[in-house]
Formats: sequence, structure tokens, C-alpha cells
Amino acid sequence: MKKLLAIFTVSLLLLSGCGTGSTSPTPATTKPPTVVNLMLDWTPNTNHTGLFVAQEKGYFAREGLEVKFIQPSSSGNVEQLVAVGKADFGVSHQEQVTTARANDVPILSLAAIIQHNTSGFASPTSKNILKAKDFEGKTYGGWGLPSEDAILKALMQKENADFSKLKMINIGESDQLTSLTKDIDLTWIFYGWTGKEAELRNQTLNMMWLKDVDPALDFYTPVVITNEKMIQSQPELTRQFMQAVSEGYQYAIKNPTEAAEILIKNAPEANPDLIRSSQAWLSPRYQADAAQWGIQKSEVWERYAKWLVERKLLPKMIDPSKAYTNEFLPEANSKK
Repeated sequence: MKKLLAIFTVSLLLLSGCGTGSTSPTPATTKPPTVVNLMLDWTPNTNHTGLFVAQEKGYFAREGLEVKFIQPSSSGNVEQLVAVGKADFGVSHQEQVTTARANDVPILSLAAIIQHNTSGFASPTSKNILKAKDFEGKTYGGWGLPSEDAILKALMQKENADFSKLKMINIGESDQLTSLTKDIDLTWIFYGWTGKEAELRNQTLNMMWLKDVDPALDFYTPVVITNEKMIQSQPELTRQFMQAVSEGYQYAIKNPTEAAEILIKNAPEANPDLIRSSQAWLSPRYQADAAQWGIQKSEVWERYAKWLVERKLLPKMIDPSKAYTNEFLPEANSKK
């Protein structure tokens, strides 16, 4: 009996860590990171820099997140896949989110990546297309979207130009700058990327900015999106994700040179010189005149939706308050 008691006592000492020469406590189990999927709208470019900075600098990891970047999929667009939860977050545009909301697709924008619309209609300077009236007799190369027709019509009608005299062709995913040297006279570009690429190619362009056509066209493009279920069931995860994303873009705003190198590392197929040039141009435009990066205004969402409704490009008017939220931005100062 004494022998059994001795064995039992030694066993207890070993289990408690006593009597082994060790005084350190048993280490606590580390909580594994939460895996979230982030779907891009296009191949990595300077619209996405803050996301890759957040990954590279450990901002996601610090928030307990393991973010998996998903490239655009042929099995569905970003909006569809985020809506059904195939991706937790995504990069989209106010145009697509507005259309989705008008069709009762439950996605919403969490942040404006760029505060003002940096896109517009580009044409070679040799074509001398300086105003909408000059579009008459010319060829426009685009993606075949109804919104393209509507915006071009609005621009031309503003100057009493005849839209029927503008030839419209679909160039799909063809190189826009190459097409401008061949079979089209003007196209719709995002200057922060294609415009900077034109500079590197020594192709001089005239630009007609969308934000100058009509205030309603100064919409948010691109934006960070999620679905309603995510913010309702996992608000803290959403907040952690947006904390890291916000820090990523703030870093890119303050450190465009370093941020460009981070994107270059994550976009091996892109031209490094284009990334550097684009980043230098785009970094100050992420936040621009906003109180903080990512903030969105109700009037921007409402103006654009009304513009579409008036041209019968939306089945119904949307409720702007359900299309976006500022709630998950760090220190957000407005939900309007």
C-alpha cells in the first residue's frame, strides 16, 4: 500500500511539473488565425496596393487573420461570389454594387479605395478630340456595356452632338492603347493605370474625365465589398479585416515608393516601371480630400443611382443606406 501511494505521489508531481527541476508553466495553446477569402476584380494592380501592403506588413496577421487572395474567376463575377459567400470580401465598383442592389443582391461597400473617379475617355492627341462634338464621325472602342452608351449620350447631348454619328465597337480585353493606334479613336480608361502606361509608351492622350461630365459620375470606383450576412453574423471579423486594410492604404498613401515595391513583389507579371509610375500618381488620390481613407457619402451613391434610373438603366431606385456603410472603418466619423 505504501508503495502504491509513493507511485501515485510521484505521478502527481510529474503531472504538475514539480519535482522535475522545471518551474515554467505549461504554454497556452495559440489560437489559429481565422482564414478569410478576398477576391480581386482584376489582376494585381495599384488599385490593390493597400491590400498587399496589409498582407506583407503583417497587419492582417496582427488582427488574427489569414487572408487568401483569389484571382478573378471564370465561374462567376466578384459580386456574385461574394453575395453567396464563396468569397468573404472582394474588390468591386460602385457601378456593379448599384446594379446588384437594384436586383436585390445582398452585397454592400465597406470602403472607397479611391475617393474620386479617375477614369475618362481617352484619345490620341493627334486626333484632336477635345470636346464631345468631336466624337461625331469617330469610332469608340469599349466593353459593350449599357452604361457606356448612356454616358457617351449624356456627354454628347450636353453639347448638342449627334450620338448616332459615333460608331461603337466592342474591343473586349484587347490592349486599349494598341487599339488607339489602329481601329478606334477613343476609349474609356482608368488613368492611374492605362494613362500612366501610355506615358511610358510615349503615347500622348487627350482626356475627358467622367467626373467633369456630370457630378453624378464622380462615383467610387473601386470599392471593398462584402455581403450582408458577413456584417450581421461576424461584425468583429469584418472590423478586424477593415482595420488592416485601412492601415495598408494609409501606408501606401504615406510611402508610395515602398508600397510600389511590395506590389511589384506580388504582381510579377506586371511592368515594374508602370507600377512605380502608377503608384506615385495614385497614392495621393486614395484619400484625396476625404476626412479619412475609405469614407463614403450617401449623396454620391444616391446621385449615381438616380442618374441611372433616369436613363432606365436600373430596374428601380436603390436605398443608398443599404448599398454602403462606414461603420467598419477605423474611427469612422459618419454612417451617412
